[in-house]
Amino acid sequence: MIETIKDPYLKPAEEILEGLKSSTEGLTDAEASLRLAKFGKNSLPDPAKKSLLKLIIKQFNHLMVYILLIAAGISYATAHYIDVYVILGIILINAIIGFVQEYKAEGALAALKGLLVPKCKVIRNGNLISINSEELVPGDIIALEEGDIVPADARIIYEKNARTAEASLTGESVPVQKSEKQHLEACGFSDQKNMVWKSTFVASGSIRAVVTSTGLGTQIGQIASSLKSILPKKTNFQNKTDKLALQMAYLAIGSALILFVVGYFVLEVETSELLLISIAALVSAIPEGLPAVLSIVLAVGSYRMSQKNAIIREMTATESLGSVSTIITDKTGTLTQNTMTIKKIWGLGKSDIEVSGEGWDSTGEFIGEKEDIAGANALLEIAAHCHQSSIQIKESDQINIIGDPTEAAFLVLANKAGKKRTLKIIEDIAFSSELKFRSTLVRKDQDELRFYIGAPEPILERCHFFLNNQGESQELTEHDKREIHSKIQAWSEDSLRVLALARKKGINLEKDEYLEFVGIAGMMDPPRPEVIPAVASCHQAGIRVIMATGDHASTALSIAQKVGIAKAGRTLVYTDSELQAMSEEEFKVAVQNADVFSRLTPLMKLKIAKALQAEGELVAMTGDGVNDAPALKQADIGIAMGIMGTDVAKDASLMVLADDNFSTIVHAIEQGRIVFNNARRTSFFLITTNFAEILTLITSISFGLPLPLTATQILWINIVTDGFCDKALAAEKGKGRELTSPPISPKENIINRNIIPFLLINALIMTGLAIFAFKSYLPLGIEKARTMVFIVIAFSQLFNVFNMRNLDQSIFKIGLFSNKWVNYALILSVIIQVLIIEVPVFAALFNFKAVNPIEFLTWIALSSLVLWAGELYKYFKNYKTK
Repeated sequence: MIETIKDPYLKPAEEILEGLKSSTEGLTDAEASLRLAKFGKNSLPDPAKKSLLKLIIKQFNHLMVYILLIAAGISYATAHYIDVYVILGIILINAIIGFVQEYKAEGALAALKGLLVPKCKVIRNGNLISINSEELVPGDIIALEEGDIVPADARIIYEKNARTAEASLTGESVPVQKSEKQHLEACGFSDQKNMVWKSTFVASGSIRAVVTSTGLGTQIGQIASSLKSILPKKTNFQNKTDKLALQMAYLAIGSALILFVVGYFVLEVETSELLLISIAALVSAIPEGLPAVLSIVLAVGSYRMSQKNAIIREMTATESLGSVSTIITDKTGTLTQNTMTIKKIWGLGKSDIEVSGEGWDSTGEFIGEKEDIAGANALLEIAAHCHQSSIQIKESDQINIIGDPTEAAFLVLANKAGKKRTLKIIEDIAFSSELKFRSTLVRKDQDELRFYIGAPEPILERCHFFLNNQGESQELTEHDKREIHSKIQAWSEDSLRVLALARKKGINLEKDEYLEFVGIAGMMDPPRPEVIPAVASCHQAGIRVIMATGDHASTALSIAQKVGIAKAGRTLVYTDSELQAMSEEEFKVAVQNADVFSRLTPLMKLKIAKALQAEGELVAMTGDGVNDAPALKQADIGIAMGIMGTDVAKDASLMVLADDNFSTIVHAIEQGRIVFNNARRTSFFLITTNFAEILTLITSISFGLPLPLTATQILWINIVTDGFCDKALAAEKGKGRELTSPPISPKENIINRNIIPFLLINALIMTGLAIFAFKSYLPLGIEKARTMVFIVIAFSQLFNVFNMRNLDQSIFKIGLFSNKWVNYALILSVIIQVLIIEVPVFAALFNFKAVNPIEFLTWIALSSLVLWAGELYKYFKNYKTK
């Protein structure tokens, strides 16, 4: 039985056929069946999709949920069933929010199976037949033509003018010329010209090749396998919320223990009463609504991002975007348009003619001297006829090209000038890898003309004449050739790919000699126009942008300079081979000192991402190709392109750009920072209430007073008073300064030391007012006293919502009514609180006593002290920082 061939590109085709026990006649059906049994199907395993059950279970797999379940268990054991139902209801609401958001994201990214081809042409039993590509085996001889997707990795044994488009696998934007000749030196797979790779496609020409690898043994298969070795990890936000949950757990347990010790050993409270106190402590210390409100904060952020064409697959990644400190971006299709656009044309003795317009859109203008533009007629006539491409406009106004992108660029150029293919084509010869040009024979009037487009050197070698300003043929001198070469050199240094155009008429048209030079055209894969301001915004926001591409170093650096990634003084470019030769220490230095990396293999992209993470960077990786998938999965935030991106890249990512627009990342990062701020203010808002409640309990018990609130009354405050306002705070918009500050540190907790003074001030005022009200009304009965404590804490927290809308700026500066949801929540909360106290049925349920309007208004006014204290705190805080 045969084995696969190692490094087939280094061996002659005959040796490969012999080693695979195959021939140009192909395999027999019997032999193919045996090999299929050994090597397996030529397919990749489907990406593991999240089942509905796993998606549901995931919503409950959080530390905060576990703590709430413990509290529910204690409540059930002590027969406080209302508390149990309320806590379980909160957990369920939180799970529903998370499930719906992630289910919608998964649905938006259902796999299209676009990478794999169902059928391919193969020689079996000496005959060319069509089979399912999954049945290909090593040793099969495949036949490929222009437009075919390559079904497996294969060594070329014959080709004619063949080029393949490998951008999705290697990042190379220009189709790669192929050859059957063996390589004499080792090189990376992206430079192996005698190999074709699974899931790339043939841009032009025809190929016969022997299959060397199938399924997971292919380059794309190896990438898929490497993805499995990258274990999933918690997002930055999950780590922060887990820490917050632990802090709340410690507070709850510590509070319960303090109350138990004080009650049992100091005040000698009865055991049954102590259990009641402990439950009240646990309920008051745990912000039951926190999981739900954090999910809503993330959901609001995810929705806002989706409105800007950023689809979040993992909801917790929404906040993590705010901490991104480095973006590693691919070039082709991400920073550039993945199109070839002719930007300049020129003829000898004329000035440069600029051509406006981008991509495959045929809208554009010619900018230059009028007589020179008029004199470009012959060049444009060649552009209109010397190609085999067409443009296809879909119903969605999306423009696609059929054929070679370089040839399509000339078609678009001709369209911009209004030139159509009006001449009769007699013969068309595709691009030749040996001659390095293509030609088309046409009939014009009574004459026959042959048009040429190709590399400048071989065309200029054959040119003896040129077309002058009067449209006449004139002898081409050595001085003229030097002028042409000088122009080509200048354009090349400006990162333009230069092609020459020539023609010939008269006798011996079949011989490619004595041509007439017509001009040159300079083309490039242009940067997306919105990328330049997007990169500038990243730098302003303290985010480093790195280009990591499979393209050539000079092209990569040129684009990086144009879009602002490679700034003055940072123009180093390292290739994969240079990085491979470095020591570990040298590699670390290179990653820190260079912003452009070229000719990279997938494993090197992965290594760069890991090196940056080891230095404490929170890395976002953008890409669209299969070659980007390992780094996309390794990155803290993998960002795939939605239009040009492969399914493998999308599956490895946490976020997908629906418009393939780099600037969308900037909007997403801005929203990520808003999400973090909203998570902080909502958490702080809830914790303030809980902290005030636990302080009130401890203070009351320490003074030998009864419980100032029952567990049910505490739950009502936490769910209704907090529950409406925290959701409204989750919808708070940014203040326009999110991208003017450095990234949020991944180590920065939701609750940190900086806001503890604010927390203590608010909590102490609430506690002081509550104890004062409790002692004042206790002689009138425990129910009346508890009613007044309820009013104080509930309305203090309602006033506190204004404090929380911005932790630094005054509410009167940002606008008292600028968040309509907060205003709606406040009105609704006030109405409900008044109703449950004043309506007898509700009052009886919560053991409240009626309060006259004067008392009500007095204690509401006193509760507003929280707002004024917050305003003073912000004023003095800002005064000190000036």
